[in-house]
Amino acid sequence: MTTDAAPAIAHRPAGDEALNAGRYKTARRLEELALGGLALPALLLIGLIALAPNLWLCWLSFYGPNGFTLAYYERLLHPNYMLTLKTTFELSFLVTGICMALGYPLAYLIAQSSQRMASLLLLLVMFPVWTSLLVRCYAWLVLLQRRGLINTWLGDAGIIETPLRLVHNFTGTTIGMVHIMLPFMVLPLYAAMRAISPDYMRAAANLGASPIKAFWQVFVPLSLPGLVAGVIIVFVLCLGFYVTPALLGGGRVMMWSMQIERTVTYHSDWGAASALGVVLLVMTLLILWLVGRLVGFERIMGSR
Repeated sequence: MTTDAAPAIAHRPAGDEALNAGRYKTARRLEELALGGLALPALLLIGLIALAPNLWLCWLSFYGPNGFTLAYYERLLHPNYMLTLKTTFELSFLVTGICMALGYPLAYLIAQSSQRMASLLLLLVMFPVWTSLLVRCYAWLVLLQRRGLINTWLGDAGIIETPLRLVHNFTGTTIGMVHIMLPFMVLPLYAAMRAISPDYMRAAANLGASPIKAFWQVFVPLSLPGLVAGVIIVFVLCLGFYVTPALLGGGRVMMWSMQIERTVTYHSDWGAASALGVVLLVMTLLILWLVGRLVGFERIMGSR
């Protein structure tokens, strides 16, 4: 009985397995179609709100009084536009780098703290986000101007003799943007660090790694998805900044978004402004594509 039953089990027909696999695939397709149907209203809304205006701007950038034209894009080769583009990317890279330098240690401190202390520190990090952007910019004006609090304190302490130029320039704009962008760097980093199990560090210590070596070879690589996500968020948002450079830059720091506003306000040239917007959008998408190719969106999203 035992010897006869074993071959029967071993040589079970594969038809049932194939049939079950086919049913599973069909059910999976039906489930995906149902989820796609549920997402269809949201996709239509996104297409109406986001894609339609962008397509309209793209059309305006190629359509002039006499029909199709590339004159709006040729105008962007003017040195003034190139200088504005250079300033935009320099400021974005600088702010992103400073946010990385400040945000990583801060996120690490929050992740290593107790739950109660971490909640308090996160509240302090998020507090600027809940404050109006204009209020924050004018607060920095009060602090950084020639007769502001910082220059007054430094002068009273005898550290400086003449007031420092901390506002209405590149420095003041950088300070204000770092203050606004820092939470967007800390939050993805904190989420990634909190998800790292302490067992990895203990395993590295048991294998003979020093705390510093374990941190650089184990903890930092595991936190890279959060760091890359924070860099993308901060850099892309910096490319489109308008209010902070306009107030803290004092008209001396001209970014691409401010150039778009002036083109529309002072010249009423929607074609040129549309070309500026299209170029900025294409550059942003190109940067996201390059990051995705180099790092991988799956790793950024934490799916592997």
